[in-house]
Amino acid sequence: ASEPLESLNSFCSTLCRDPPTASCQQSVKCWVHLFSFLYCRRHSLWKHLSLFFFLRFTHNTTSSALKGAIQLGIGYTVGNLTSKPDRDVLMQDFYVVESVFLPSEGSNLTPAHHYPDFRFKTYAPLAFRYFRDLFGIKPDDYLYSLVNEPLIELVNPGASGSLFYLTSDDEFIIKTVQHKEAKFLQRLLPGYYMNLNQNPRTLLPKFYGLYCIQSGGINIRLVVMNNVLPRSVKMHYKYDLKGSTYKRRASRKEREKACPTYKDLDFQDMHEEGLYFDAETYNNLMKTLQRDCRVLESFKIMDYSLLLGVHVLDHREGGEQGQAGGDGRRPVAQRVLYSTAMESIQGDGKAAEALTTDDTMGGIPARTHKDEKLLIYLGIIDILQSYRFIKKLEHSWKALVYDGDSVSVHRPGFYASRFLKFMSTRVFRKTQRKSAD
Repeated sequence: ASEPLESLNSFCSTLCRDPPTASCQQSVKCWVHLFSFLYCRRHSLWKHLSLFFFLRFTHNTTSSALKGAIQLGIGYTVGNLTSKPDRDVLMQDFYVVESVFLPSEGSNLTPAHHYPDFRFKTYAPLAFRYFRDLFGIKPDDYLYSLVNEPLIELVNPGASGSLFYLTSDDEFIIKTVQHKEAKFLQRLLPGYYMNLNQNPRTLLPKFYGLYCIQSGGINIRLVVMNNVLPRSVKMHYKYDLKGSTYKRRASRKEREKACPTYKDLDFQDMHEEGLYFDAETYNNLMKTLQRDCRVLESFKIMDYSLLLGVHVLDHREGGEQGQAGGDGRRPVAQRVLYSTAMESIQGDGKAAEALTTDDTMGGIPARTHKDEKLLIYLGIIDILQSYRFIKKLEHSWKALVYDGDSVSVHRPGFYASRFLKFMSTRVFRKTQRKSAD
């Protein structure tokens, strides 16, 4: 018997001392669907309601008020942080929360603005300043990117309900996160600090700041991260890969978008032979993924994804690839170290060389089995999911009906192994040297 049926046998025997019938199995399946729907949607619904009431509170039907408050709050707090002397990061620095009230009429310390009164919180400011310094981000550059030009709102293809904003220079992503995700990131910071010190070259998200806006009784939490997919390079294919097969196809609605985000089963259909790299690049890429997955497993993190963008060089047309500095997108001489895909998988930990060029924009050269030339952009995303009680419960319920090893939610060790196996055998492949005639 399959694992789901064995679980159901045990479940029914415990409750009613009888073996399960066909109606039992159907009932459990319905309850699994209901549980999954409620679990996946409840946080998303609350987040959408929070953002709706915040925007209603600002008497503005767009998100411009939220974007303005974000920029004002970050500009004020980061500007004030420059007056604090540099020093080593202490353990207590990871748990500091600084708060400032910004009334619309202004005060002796804060500027006047045309938004409703709001409070802006900054989490672990000295720790995040250290992270920014580690990646070569100067305070003036950070402020220029985040505050100087309007933020660009992105379409979110996932079910998280998060809002995404991109800076006009293509360097940073601002994402709204749930309360539990923000708390988990706070707990993660000491280990994250240790990992970055040992290895700044990583495909894990690079966190540059954690903030919270409070207004009208609503809390909106924000994290600033690196941008994985540059707008100045057209992504002919984009994938969100978990190494899972259960319901891992893009929806019909998603496929109708101009730039859809496909999933694992879609990748297997569209790139059946995988993507080919030269031996050195493949080894560096897999070594980086293995190291990152080991770190995530040690933090008991699961349900993360590999965001993968594929640019087909043979499809390049005039005006398709942005010119550096010509449209406000990421310039060739990028300011952030280790930020591109190519830099993130380099074998050594030396200072970043000028790897970003007009031709690659930091992408990793690859080929298809038909020898088409590609540029690959990638990064691990959504790492703020820990395998705690609710996730264990979700996996147990789904495993009653479906193959427990195929569902997305799983214990961290198994999840990491399945993720790496899928990437190393189905997605990324090593180019075989042709023997000399």
